[in-house]
Amino acid sequence: MAVGTRSGDDWWRGAVVYQVYPRSFQDTDGDGIGDLRGVTRRLSHIASLGVDAIWLSPFFRSPQADMGYDVSDYCDVDPMFGSLADFDAMMAEAHRLGLKVIIDQVISHTSDRHPWFVESRSSRSNAKADWFVWADPKPDGTAPNNWLSIFGGPAWEWDGVRRQYYMHNFLTSQPDLNFHHPEVQEALLDTVRFWLDRGVDGFRLDTVNYYFHDRHLRDNPPLVPDPDATSSDAPEVNPYGMQDHLYDKTQPENIAFLQRLRALLDRYGGRTTVGEVGDGARSLKTVAAYTSGGDKLHMCYTFDLLGPELSARHIRRCVENFQAIVTDGWVCWAFSNHDVMRHVSRFVLREADRERMAKLAIALLASLRGSICLYQGEELGLPEAELTYEELRDPYGIRFWPAFKGRDGCRTPMVWERDEANAGFSAGFPWLPVREEQRALAVDAQEGVAGSVLEHYRTTLAFRRAHAPLLDGDMAFLATNQDVLAFTREKNGERLLFVFNLTGEPQTVQLAVDMDVAEVLPMAGFAPELAENAIALAGYDVFCGRLGSGETRSLPLRHPRA
Repeated sequence: MAVGTRSGDDWWRGAVVYQVYPRSFQDTDGDGIGDLRGVTRRLSHIASLGVDAIWLSPFFRSPQADMGYDVSDYCDVDPMFGSLADFDAMMAEAHRLGLKVIIDQVISHTSDRHPWFVESRSSRSNAKADWFVWADPKPDGTAPNNWLSIFGGPAWEWDGVRRQYYMHNFLTSQPDLNFHHPEVQEALLDTVRFWLDRGVDGFRLDTVNYYFHDRHLRDNPPLVPDPDATSSDAPEVNPYGMQDHLYDKTQPENIAFLQRLRALLDRYGGRTTVGEVGDGARSLKTVAAYTSGGDKLHMCYTFDLLGPELSARHIRRCVENFQAIVTDGWVCWAFSNHDVMRHVSRFVLREADRERMAKLAIALLASLRGSICLYQGEELGLPEAELTYEELRDPYGIRFWPAFKGRDGCRTPMVWERDEANAGFSAGFPWLPVREEQRALAVDAQEGVAGSVLEHYRTTLAFRRAHAPLLDGDMAFLATNQDVLAFTREKNGERLLFVFNLTGEPQTVQLAVDMDVAEVLPMAGFAPELAENAIALAGYDVFCGRLGSGETRSLPLRHPRA
């Protein structure tokens, strides 16, 4: 059994979720692409970390224009990944190991090869004519409005058969479903029911605030930049970020659909949902609306911690903003996923600091209030892979190259055996290359090695499980300078103090004279010194202590020590 297993219907609250990107996890048939049998083969590694669940990125039938996020059949496995029998076997092994299984549900759009869209585009009078977002051109033949696609260009594509435009928030081959149509909602809920009946434990809902569009197709206004925003809708190179997306997503009708979805899950018991919310400066307000009341989503994540900044000021602002705005909801924090540069490459400039940063990042993530999500390979401290233009497979990166290199650098194959072909990922030619700097960090090179990033992850997650305040206890920040992050976690009378030095330079923190550190709790990989009520922190260092009684409001700081 996975040591991280939590039971009960609220198992997801404070859970640790491990994201598997199947294409790049483990190939078993030599075609260079990972598959479900490969996931099953490597589940013991995931369980050994002490996580509670896995999240599988899409494995459904798909033309793979957007690596599976263009679904052509919601109720079948793409042959490149295996079969439904392979999925069932994977599920059985995961549950045997005590791991819950969350799958990606990509229902804001389909592939243009989905039978629904094939029928919809065939005429204006067929049974599914209104299942997608169709609109007439303006009198001059241009698109119905100014909406943009995240992947570049207008969010509208002309269809010569219907002589209308259809909407696509992403690729032209990913037409948006019309959620205003009741039959669309019913059909999509049926696909959710299919996987619930197959025993899945939850769903990660891709682009959950993109389901509905404005019925009147009103133009989006230009964006007025918000200096306090902690996330954005797109990289600076993408004009999508120049609009205020008032009308092409995050419409009020979404609330009622999420309530229908939650009611369906509640009939099964012990299931969960985690929504991906990309809504710029409004993301937290959207999360609050989608997670309040206990009748919509269980939790959401935003892009606040998926950007380039890791400072005490930024972390505190993101968490406190969440606590202030999302008063009746739950968050899932992450530093990396399949859409962003790996965090050891985002957060540090010097290669020599990457291992230290990898250890600091999981210590911080494991200490935050909320559930957390890990991305495959981060437990090895994998950096972002540098790829040439010819090696790219991501349409987003190909479109905006060279200013934006896309997402392939974080999607390269998992490295298992250092001395095997393709680091043990595949006996064939891998769909993305295996870089030597990643090969050197393979699982077998770190397994059982004291001080390795892999063993550090296991120890840190065990520390999280051992202290109830870290799962769902209260969290309060203490006043510091911007280079030191300090907060307490408290539950049932146990109060823990954490102090993080998020810089590469040493820092000394002077505790208040009445602050009682009853016990220093060693955290693997860190060795701060506590003497005469002062904590001496090395660069990228962490202190944890159990506090006695008394108020804890601020931490006066000395200047950084030499």
